[in-house]
Amino acid sequence: MYNFDYEKAASADDAVKAAGGSDDVMFLAGGMTLIPTLKLRLSQPEKVIDVGSIADMKGITVSGDTVTIGAATTHADVAGSSDVQKAIPALAKLASLIGDQQVRNRGTIGGSIANADPAADYPAAVVGLGATVKTNKREIAGDDFFTAMFETALEPGELITSVSFPVPEAADYQKLANPASGYAMVGVMVAKTKDGVRVGVTGAGPSAFRASAIEDALAKDFSSEAAKGVTMPADDLNNDLHATADYRASCISTLAARAVKAIG
Repeated sequence: MYNFDYEKAASADDAVKAAGGSDDVMFLAGGMTLIPTLKLRLSQPEKVIDVGSIADMKGITVSGDTVTIGAATTHADVAGSSDVQKAIPALAKLASLIGDQQVRNRGTIGGSIANADPAADYPAAVVGLGATVKTNKREIAGDDFFTAMFETALEPGELITSVSFPVPEAADYQKLANPASGYAMVGVMVAKTKDGVRVGVTGAGPSAFRASAIEDALAKDFSSEAAKGVTMPADDLNNDLHATADYRASCISTLAARAVKAIG
């Protein structure tokens, strides 16, 4: 690691004030992505601000048809929440599939989506469920949040404080996990919402995206056969030692079909 200043913030306001809008500052919550990138010198911030102990950024609330999760809430807390299990069981399922037990007890939802790892699970839920990412400055629609590999709509010094998910009519998450890391080689969230069908994909491309072709097919015929029948283009999909772009394209349709079948 390179040398950097470390500061533990007592509140979100303190964290933002300490960051001062600088692009040489990074926020630390669980550290499941940030610490490895620091060790590999892929990140070289001048200052790291720890927000993992801020009480106001933790917890889960359900109000009407919306589930709001504090940015510093761990994956294990989401997976084990009876409120999430009741309101959006697919979201609890997704959280339970992240990494391993150690990762789930340290990693946070805010850190996951802020780092925008292309193989992270939560981006599929943010896009697939039509979430709203709330920061110290504004609200960002899930469809607008992920912009490129490891890049988001966040501005320098902007801090995620919570993520709100509208409760869908029904949803399911299916994942092809890397057997060693547990990361998603492909992950698909299918949701039936009051505004139509949404299909969020992670792991397959540089950043999370909606599979509009599958959404269109399911809008006409919500069946596993309809989802499976869509041939997804492999253009711009990830192609690496874990899976080819063509294989990932095929998996998107297959996993979407499995999600639809699970929804029933």
